[in-house]
Amino acid sequence: MKHYLQFKDFSAEEYAQVFARAAIIKRKFKAYEKYHPLVDRTLAMIFEKASTRTRVSFEAGMYQLGGSVVHLTTGDSQLGRAEPLEDSARVISRMVDLVMIRTFEQTKIETFAAHSRVPVINGLTNEFHPCQIMADLFTYLEHRCLDDEGMPDLNRLRGKVVAWVGDGNNMANTWLQAAELLGFTVHVSTPSGYEAQTKIAGISADSGCWRSFSDPLQACRDADLVTTDVWTSMGFEAENEVRRKAFADWRVTRQLMQAARPDALFMHCLPAHRGEEVEAEVIDGPQSVVWDEAENRMHVQKALMEYLLLGRVA
Repeated sequence: MKHYLQFKDFSAEEYAQVFARAAIIKRKFKAYEKYHPLVDRTLAMIFEKASTRTRVSFEAGMYQLGGSVVHLTTGDSQLGRAEPLEDSARVISRMVDLVMIRTFEQTKIETFAAHSRVPVINGLTNEFHPCQIMADLFTYLEHRCLDDEGMPDLNRLRGKVVAWVGDGNNMANTWLQAAELLGFTVHVSTPSGYEAQTKIAGISADSGCWRSFSDPLQACRDADLVTTDVWTSMGFEAENEVRRKAFADWRVTRQLMQAARPDALFMHCLPAHRGEEVEAEVIDGPQSVVWDEAENRMHVQKALMEYLLLGRVA
């Protein structure tokens, strides 16, 4: 049994397998071809943080694989009451085949996984968002790194540059893990006091997989991919006005995109606030692949669930 709690839980070889399966599963979806390998399997989705894309992508994905879904929140279960998390994990994992959790502290999902009899997936925590980065990488591979047979080629990511502009949040932490594992570089530019948490990511300060830039324009120079997130993540709403001032110069603009490579792509995990972290002309422009990126959450997560439950599928 294997859990997926942060990006470094998988090897590069496993990601190559999952991305290949995601491409095949997506083709089946686009061709309206039924594919039900998870018949009689049940996914429990536990939400302590609300979501649109996470819920729809996992729920629709599991149904499309032939399985069923149980949706739980802290308001309609014992999770928000006095029952210890360890006991909830023991009970829920005896009744389902797979659990996805979207919560606050990483320690919560780690505690749940330690007492679960089935695989646990991190749908988002304050520290990491591995499913989103997996979708982002798959989207980049799909657009820029296909082999002669039209399949994602993970080796072609080596040497690429990803520019991260904005908050050093769970997304930034996960990009750092992905870069170290897969051999590309992340240029991180954040306001002072909002740096990426390399210690949490498990990345050394002198690791060659990332560089820090005080100027977002310099971070974007010659980048292959420019990506960002909202200035105020869920759970930090009380800091909204302070963050607006601190992040005023960390907006992805047309000027920043012009500093990147001519064929650079723009990504955003959504929801986006046009005029704040990104100009409308960028997110709605020709270099933006945010809608493919959003859809691909479903396809890579289907491949992930298939892998966790069935192992390697030829």
